[in-house]
Amino acid sequence: MAEQKVFLYALSTCGHCKNTKKLLDENNVQYDFVDVDLLPKDEMNKTLDEVRKINPQCAFPTLVIGDKVIVGYRELEILEALGL
Repeated sequence: MAEQKVFLYALSTCGHCKNTKKLLDENNVQYDFVDVDLLPKDEMNKTLDEVRKINPQCAFPTLVIGDKVIVGYRELEILEALGL
């Protein structure tokens, strides 16, 4: 099975976002992420528009695993989507 692309939209000050990064790191998951609140304003607005397309509430963390979107820190759902 090909590895799924994993991308995390996070906030640098968000505890649930930090927990999500920690869970991915502990399970040796390769992922890319962006701390949206640390982006320059123009880039932040563009990224928030991207997030709204997959998560209309624009809540964080927003984790994309393949074509599955998980909003919030949902450990079991994340592990299941990763096949762990």
